[in-house]
Amino acid sequence: MPVSLKKSIPHFVLLAYVVIILFPFVFVLFSSLKENNVEISQAPFAFPKQLYFQNYIDAWVQAKIDVYFFNSAYLGISSAILGVFLAAATSFALTRMKFRITSKIIYQCVLIGMLIPGNVLFIAQYILMMKLGILNQHWALFWPYTAGALPFSVLLISAFMKAIPNELEEAAIIDGLSAPGLFIRVILPLTIPALVTVFIINFLGNWNEYLLASFFISKDALRTLPTGMVGFRDAYQTNYALICTGIVFSVTPVLVLYAFLQEQIIEGITAGSVKG
Repeated sequence: MPVSLKKSIPHFVLLAYVVIILFPFVFVLFSSLKENNVEISQAPFAFPKQLYFQNYIDAWVQAKIDVYFFNSAYLGISSAILGVFLAAATSFALTRMKFRITSKIIYQCVLIGMLIPGNVLFIAQYILMMKLGILNQHWALFWPYTAGALPFSVLLISAFMKAIPNELEEAAIIDGLSAPGLFIRVILPLTIPALVTVFIINFLGNWNEYLLASFFISKDALRTLPTGMVGFRDAYQTNYALICTGIVFSVTPVLVLYAFLQEQIIEGITAGSVKG
């Protein structure tokens, strides 16, 4: 086999993989721009004869996709931001402030949290939210979203912070910085790649979360996009174009984040594994 052909085989395989992955989304996108089910059934994989954007207006306004989209967006962003800050502060205390035995014990406890599947905690979380009196409020999702992401976030950010040279910390202390000043002015700016990675991963997890949102929230005005899409599907199950439009609204933010921030995600995950 020629060397050039041997080198090109992985590229062909990856290209075929990309086509297979994108094919369902392209089908859904084309279907969302078609006027009715007749056009979809006659030419399911063809480009729309005429771009019908009314589907997006109907789904956004009449089907309340705008409400579900906003709920998911602000819940996912706010809980991810708080989770990143708490994980960064915890990682700073465990890696840069030498408590020796105490730090090791706390770090091991944090790692144990990664071994517990989130669904196992569902009943305990439901009882806790009920006793706190915050069921059918967004607080019932905000706190589990924030706390559930902490173990992985601490693991990733801690690995990154361990790679920061001690000389920078020593120079900052000599300049008179206290622990909070060292954390905010020196450590946080240096860990931005890891923080961005953790934020994106946490946001996407919150955006796609369904189990807690379906049981903790029953008011339609408070539903997130995954749970709202279930009711949307039931209400418009005979209108495939409108259902495809709702799917596009649900998937687009995820694709946009990965498309524009993939380098930051890879950098944040890999940088902590290399000692500087």
